[in-house]
Amino acid sequence: MPSTSSLAREQRRRKAITIAWLAILTAVTVFLLYKEMIALLYILATLGVTALLAIVGKADLARDETSLEPQRIDDSAAIGSGISSVAGNKKR
Repeated sequence: MPSTSSLAREQRRRKAITIAWLAILTAVTVFLLYKEMIALLYILATLGVTALLAIVGKADLARDETSLEPQRIDDSAAIGSGISSVAGNKKR
């Protein structure tokens, strides 16, 4: 199991990589605007949005939510009508 110092170092490294990517992409965008290469900028933006949509589309978000929380039985009808819940009452 990694120590907390190595986890902190890994988080700093990831943050530095993210900031570097952001700086590079900002510089490229400003350069393309300065050189008035709007058509190329438009194509790159379209490809970027397409890649983002593909990543989100491939992500299995529903599985991650259900794996963290146990499934609960819906007792809303029983609570509203005054009937006791069947799931919580086990007679021994």
